[in-house]
Amino acid sequence: MSSFEQQLMERLEDYALRIIAVYSALPDYPASGYQVAQTLGKQLLRSGTSVGANYAESIRTHSLADKVAKQQVCIKELEETAYWLRLLSRTGLLAPLLAETSELTAIFVASVRKLQQHA
Repeated sequence: MSSFEQQLMERLEDYALRIIAVYSALPDYPASGYQVAQTLGKQLLRSGTSVGANYAESIRTHSLADKVAKQQVCIKELEETAYWLRLLSRTGLLAPLLAETSELTAIFVASVRKLQQHA
């Protein structure tokens, strides 16, 4: 694993932990907005934590096409995560996480473009 891959993997693990923390902070008791928060939170948890897993798979692929495909899944999951974060953003707690989502998406878009140039 290259230094860049290691750094990005660590960043994605931190990102997943932040997603988990947001989900854990959502209301988990019957109250106003409980069902909405839990429904959006579960979607956020799924998409936000899958990015690192897909990136880890992309590191160990056997072909450039597989690497591109896995990193394109990372982009898809990050875009979905951004959607759920925007819906939850009215809490005021999510702006930094939404910014990190945008930065990570830009990294993967640039990576996929570079990989496709070598195909």
